[in-house]
Amino acid sequence: MSTARFSPFELLLLKSRSQVDTATLLLLGWVLVHRQHVSEGQRRRRLAQVTSQFRHGHELGPVMSIAHSQDLHAIQLAAEVVRKECSKERSLSVMHQAITVATDDGDISLANHYILRFLADLLNVAPATLGTLFQELTGQPLRQPEDPSRDAYWQAHDPDYYARKAREEAEAAQRAKASQAEQEQQQRAKADKQQEKKQKQQEKKQQKEDARRAKARAEQSSAEQAKAEKARAEQARQEQARQERARQEQARQEESRQRQQRSSPPPPDRTTRALAVLGLTPGASKTDVRRAYRRMAQLHHPDRFYSDSEHQVALASARFQRIKNAYDYLMQTY
Repeated sequence: MSTARFSPFELLLLKSRSQVDTATLLLLGWVLVHRQHVSEGQRRRRLAQVTSQFRHGHELGPVMSIAHSQDLHAIQLAAEVVRKECSKERSLSVMHQAITVATDDGDISLANHYILRFLADLLNVAPATLGTLFQELTGQPLRQPEDPSRDAYWQAHDPDYYARKAREEAEAAQRAKASQAEQEQQQRAKADKQQEKKQKQQEKKQQKEDARRAKARAEQSSAEQAKAEKARAEQARQEQARQERARQEQARQEESRQRQQRSSPPPPDRTTRALAVLGLTPGASKTDVRRAYRRMAQLHHPDRFYSDSEHQVALASARFQRIKNAYDYLMQTY
């Protein structure tokens, strides 16, 4: 059979010559490990003395190891074996042994106060009988155990209890304050992070809106520029058309003038006009010009018209001036 499925105490029970002795031995060891101010050697010697008549047939070391480990499963199993196998006489004997290993002078630990009462209840030993046994063996009455859940217990056994309790409460309050401060800091950090995230989202949204507006302005500017370019192009086209019409009109006028010049005799030049004023024709000589001038001057000199009206005198003066101008011009030309 494989032993891997059994606990150390179960293996001890399987190997024991008397399971009730082995179970009682563990319960007594349980009492011993809660006895104060004794060494481990003293515990083992005391247990050996009390259980010298046991027939278990194994060493005490494994039992004490289990007792020291506070293996509650093993203690429960031992209690079940003892309750099942112990007679009334054996129950009183076990209680006698438990009191013997718990104390020599009636002073027992708080844990053993409760362990002895547990064993008495397990073995159907009345509280009064337990008290009588304890009085007979120790010479002291079995007092009620102190209650460690009350402040009075700690005040009596630990003078620094209240100071330590106050320190612990202050430390707890400080930890709570620090925890609250940390939580508040975390909440502020979280809020700051959310605010930063929200601000970044707003900035990103604003950037998108600015980009959209810039794009719209660029498109509008491009459209206006294209419109202006189109207007300038149209204006240039109209100006070019106007210039072309003006050029064509000028060309028509020039052509008309040329046609007119070709169809009518050319106007006389200044020499011809000057000769005509003196009553001469082209080809007249310089001598002809002098003779004609003297004749025309005598004929049209203003002095001849001094008796006429002022209008007649003015006309005569104008004719004489034209004659003289024509004569002067011809004299310079010939």
